Amino acid sequence: MFRTLTVATLAATLALPALADGDAAKGERVFNKCKACHAVGDGAKNKVGPALNGIVGAAAGQNADFKYSDALLAAAEGGLTWDEETLSAFLAKPKDVIDRTKMAFPGLRKEDEIEDVIAYLATFE
Repeated sequence: MFRTLTVATLAATLALPALADGDAAKGERVFNKCKACHAVGDGAKNKVGPALNGIVGAAAGQNADFKYSDALLAAAEGGLTWDEETLSAFLAKPKDVIDRTKMAFPGLRKEDEIEDVIAYLATFE
């Protein structure tokens, strides 16, 4: 189920550096941790997780060819958008943003890695 960001989560998220400081080249290297389940770029196809082209700023659950979890679909119906703030929180601790997400990845620990991955993902429309 979609969780409202708690004060602690929101404070941690707001403490993250701005996307403008992200390094897409470094984010490409960090994205190697994501490649087992996600793809980006020309010809990207869904894997265990959806292809992530155009994800930054997009409404959640929009890839018609991917079977999302019920929890993500409920969050999408509630208006979840993958803006920088939500992506930052999700990449740090996915289950804190979407309870019962199918995504098994525990999250990225380093704020700069989160920032860099978002900058990298933003290069794909």
